[in-house]
Amino acid sequence: MRRHRFVAPSVAVLAVLALGLAGCTGGGGGGGIPTPTTAPGGGGGGGGTGPAPTEQLLRGNGPFATGSTRITGQSGFGGGMVYYPTAAGRYAAIACAPGFTALWSSIAWIGPRLASHGFVIVGIETLTTADQPAQRGTELNAALRWATSSSSVGSRIDGSRLGVCGHSMGGGGTLEAMRQNPSLKLGMPIAPWDTNTNMSGISSPVIIFSGSADTIAPEAAHSDRFYATLSGEKAQVSLAGASHFFPQTPNTTMARYMVAWMQRFLNNDTRYSSFACTGSGAGYTFRSTCPV
Repeated sequence: MRRHRFVAPSVAVLAVLALGLAGCTGGGGGGGIPTPTTAPGGGGGGGGTGPAPTEQLLRGNGPFATGSTRITGQSGFGGGMVYYPTAAGRYAAIACAPGFTALWSSIAWIGPRLASHGFVIVGIETLTTADQPAQRGTELNAALRWATSSSSVGSRIDGSRLGVCGHSMGGGGTLEAMRQNPSLKLGMPIAPWDTNTNMSGISSPVIIFSGSADTIAPEAAHSDRFYATLSGEKAQVSLAGASHFFPQTPNTTMARYMVAWMQRFLNNDTRYSSFACTGSGAGYTFRSTCPV
């Protein structure tokens, strides 16, 4: 597998915001400060975080003001950044890993984008950039333990609503983390690569993002095989003509489905069911076990 190149965003690191700072209003929903949930939503209309979902909301930044801080005092992974809504409350959280030879900066746009929809995002650095998928899975689980027990945002995280994501070997690591830790509620591998393609032991929801022109982790050899063996709720978004490196720049389609699946399966917000199960659109194909 050839060395990954990565495109680091040319934005400055966000200043650390006071954890008690109130959230502000944003696009996509009604006025007023968004109210986070302290427990997963229930049936009927669901219970989740923020305003009622719309396509416009899903395709842009969410309504929550966000802060970020560099990870310190970690054990079992290489540090990174954590992003969080500044409005008081308890939120679902995911840990996310970069790919082979890459740093978190290669996919860092994911952090503030998802956090603005009412989630805590732990963007990790791996212990070495050559770590293999199983090791990356171990590190993702270590990051979640740090986030819920030792981090400055631990009081903002609902430890019963945790998930993982990652790119390339970090995507393979996402699946390996779920194999290691069945309590994880959601996995979102992005152009995943792993020599182990049998993921039949994973029963939690998984949405896979893949590129039809990926020559490093070709869909037929990786994403398609993962999808075929997963035993729980699952979906695959295949981006037409996308290379292995598509997540290294902001991708609206990927972010839209990530938010919809996080809201539906981490927050149990049934308002997002139809958005999580929406079919193929311009520039991509979609398959799933929907309806949920």
